[in-house]
Amino acid sequence: MAAPANADLITKHSTSVQLTVDAAASQATRLGSSYSVSGSNVSATLGGLTAPSGATAAATMNAGTYSQTTDGSAFSFTETFNQGDAIPTGTTVTSGVAASLPAFGSVTTTSGGVAGALAGTIDSAGTMSLTAGGAGTSATGQFVSEITIR
Repeated sequence: MAAPANADLITKHSTSVQLTVDAAASQATRLGSSYSVSGSNVSATLGGLTAPSGATAAATMNAGTYSQTTDGSAFSFTETFNQGDAIPTGTTVTSGVAASLPAFGSVTTTSGGVAGALAGTIDSAGTMSLTAGGAGTSATGQFVSEITIR
């Protein structure tokens, strides 16, 4: 008769549940001021931008003076000014939350998730229960079983 085989049987089990609710976010880009002028048959003392008096103000327009060079002749003239964004004063951040969002020229805002009924459990038998939440949420469950024979 042959001797019985001896072996060690090792099992490892691990479980995890990850529940995520997206945060609200806002990305704002401050737009600068711009000025341009072009024309033909026009004499000009050019205008331009006037630097702001404070670090939070936007540049302003300094209008030039213009006149037609040759009376009675065709002319063209274009002057464009876009006033940039000033930085709002008094903006405060408390506990990572901005009390108000800046009203800059380019703002992208995403809504935060709604937890709703979001939930997840895994019992000792590996039975998994995941419940969907509202928009902007995710639930991920994992059960890993490892068996080693030596």
